[in-house]
Amino acid sequence: MAQEAAVTAGPRSGARRQFLNDPDDVVAEALEGFARAHSDLVRWNRDPSYVIRADHGAHGSKVGLVSGGGSGHEPLHTGFVGRGMLDAAVPGQVFTSPTALQVAAATQAVDTGAGVVQIVKNYTGDVLNFRIAAEIAQDEGARVQQVLVDDDLATDPQLTGNPDGPGRRGTAAVVAVEKVCGAAAEAGADVVEVAALGRRVASSARSLAVALEAPAHPGRDRPSFDLGEHEVEFGVGIHGERGVGRRPFAPAAELLPQLTAPLVESLGLRRGDAALVIVNGLGSTHPLQLSLAYREVTRLLDGLGITTARSLLGSYVTALDMTGCSVTLVRLDDDLLRLWDAPVRTAALTW
Repeated sequence: MAQEAAVTAGPRSGARRQFLNDPDDVVAEALEGFARAHSDLVRWNRDPSYVIRADHGAHGSKVGLVSGGGSGHEPLHTGFVGRGMLDAAVPGQVFTSPTALQVAAATQAVDTGAGVVQIVKNYTGDVLNFRIAAEIAQDEGARVQQVLVDDDLATDPQLTGNPDGPGRRGTAAVVAVEKVCGAAAEAGADVVEVAALGRRVASSARSLAVALEAPAHPGRDRPSFDLGEHEVEFGVGIHGERGVGRRPFAPAAELLPQLTAPLVESLGLRRGDAALVIVNGLGSTHPLQLSLAYREVTRLLDGLGITTARSLLGSYVTALDMTGCSVTLVRLDDDLLRLWDAPVRTAALTW
């Protein structure tokens, strides 16, 4: 009888096989599981939903850091809550911005009197709801600064020819912004200094991504877009949306330079410059392939005389089960390098 019940409750006919109960409950159930697994680091506030440091308030007054966005990008942002990084992360539904009330509640929860920095990826829903949340928190007496992360070169207005559009999307550079801001806040920097550092990192970062296969939303039987047998989707975002064009599938030694060279040009990196290199999996790319991709990226940089001062290799900003990767370059100086190297302890990033 129990076996029959389990079969009845399984995935709907035709859907991709995923570890699900009800697709409508996937975010809440995943957050409960995440909080159980990392109870030494975080706790989950169910209503309104946000994840906050388990030791919040135990180390006196410091600038609070809040970020967030739609779910489906894990470990972003919940995996970066902890010492030396975020104080709270606000998850929306899959690929959907959290509400302004969620963000306002998290902002007020992490405010110890030193002010709060909100780190916002450049998507219309996130920008709008974080702005409203900042206004709500400020009305309650909080000092709030915002950092907008807009690193995706594929949607740069100068390249798209659309100067009136929303501008570059926020993608994997947000990890570097959160890490640097978190280190500065932990070291006692004030709210204006922390925000200024975050803006400096964001302005010094560019990213590009390519997809070999599209993702499928929980419970869906179709990917978000179809690719031909010999095609890749170039310039994809992190919400399963189409990129800026199709290109022929090719060996990694040809594909990865197509991602990397435009970043070097956009940032104006020259021989002798130093960079943080992030090669990021988009959800279903095996670590073996990501390491190979990293090889191709850094070989190109070596040839240009650009120093890979620090690196991050793995799946940190995903798009559900998309197969593909993104490359992010961040221009580094001594101050940013020191803050990147500062101790951090979160579920997804620890050193």
